[in-house]
Amino acid sequence: MNTFDVAVIGGGIVGLATALSLTQRCRIRLVVLEAEADVAQHQSGHNSGVIHSGLYYKPGSHRARLCAVGREAMIRFCQEHGIAHERCGKVVVAVDQREIPALDDLERRGRANGLDGIQRLSAEQIREHEPHVAGIAGLWVPQTGIVDYRVVTRKYAALVRAAGAEIQLGARLRKCERHADELILQTSAGEVHARNLINCGGLQTDRVAKLCGLDPGVQIVPFRGEYYELVPERRHLVKGLIYPVPDPRFPFLGVHFTRTVAGTVEAGPNAVLAFRREGYRRWQMSARDLFGYATYIGFWRMAWKYWKTGLGEMHRSFSKKAFHRALQRLMPELKLEDIRPFGAGVRAQALDRSGALVDDFRFVQAERMIHVLNAPSPAATASLSIGETIAEMAERDFGLTMQYNPA
Repeated sequence: MNTFDVAVIGGGIVGLATALSLTQRCRIRLVVLEAEADVAQHQSGHNSGVIHSGLYYKPGSHRARLCAVGREAMIRFCQEHGIAHERCGKVVVAVDQREIPALDDLERRGRANGLDGIQRLSAEQIREHEPHVAGIAGLWVPQTGIVDYRVVTRKYAALVRAAGAEIQLGARLRKCERHADELILQTSAGEVHARNLINCGGLQTDRVAKLCGLDPGVQIVPFRGEYYELVPERRHLVKGLIYPVPDPRFPFLGVHFTRTVAGTVEAGPNAVLAFRREGYRRWQMSARDLFGYATYIGFWRMAWKYWKTGLGEMHRSFSKKAFHRALQRLMPELKLEDIRPFGAGVRAQALDRSGALVDDFRFVQAERMIHVLNAPSPAATASLSIGETIAEMAERDFGLTMQYNPA
């Protein structure tokens, strides 16, 4: 049986960006194993399509550094391959005085992360960018953009295949056996032999790590983000992207307005606990996933800490009026009939045993393995730089450069 040098688990945007970087850097036999019938079926294909600026992330963190590099790499990639995108900028809006300290902190973080073009806005200046938004102060962030990450991911896949690598669909990992010189991967599509493995499993990444014999130290908790969209005749209310000042205690950005490359305007998302890891609808449930919550101490510690916030998010999930009121804080003239249900995505959020939501990207190296255990937003924006980072680890840890590029 053919033995691959590297098996990448996961055909989402991070897994395929990693495969792309490896095929560009080294002459290797590589396979991507994707559980679904096509690539980009989960987080990569269910998001708002924002090219993030890097405004929110702790200076010096993986997220801040890789977002800054990845943002520019994404723009270049789209230009090179003719993928529709736009650097439209966004406005972050404070609607009352209590939000000013957090807005000040965002401005400091943005400048520390190299966003020299950001501007502090008065109420009048906010309306110059977004005439229908009400706020007392704001930030203009010109680096933010929009793109369709489904299109981007499919282009990654096409380039990976063109480089001679394989993408096996419908190949969910069932078991990983370690042998002296290779790993034997039992999948739903058959047996695969590989010398090394890179886990980019997204919503299943902790389970993949366990199948590989690693204690990940975290559990993936899925949060469903539900969206509304503006009806066509009211899309003119939004020129670009409009965000609230986020609650610094919670790793989500709050409901916001996003214009897409298709010309639609999305409103949302909220952030509610999903009862299934791939639970895109409210009542989709998995006994296995629910049992995982019930038996994980970190989940209960998180629930105790954030129960009030969680109740508010659940209320918005069940009540269009409550969702509408949250949007009206930014745009008072928005009417209830101006929005209609649109869709949902699920975010894979790593949670540690203390109940803390892991804030940064987390890469864990093991013998002949690299595991991406947390890759929340802005992972799509930063996918090319994440792929480069993982490929560099693989070259060093797996000996790929030494084996194939001895000079």
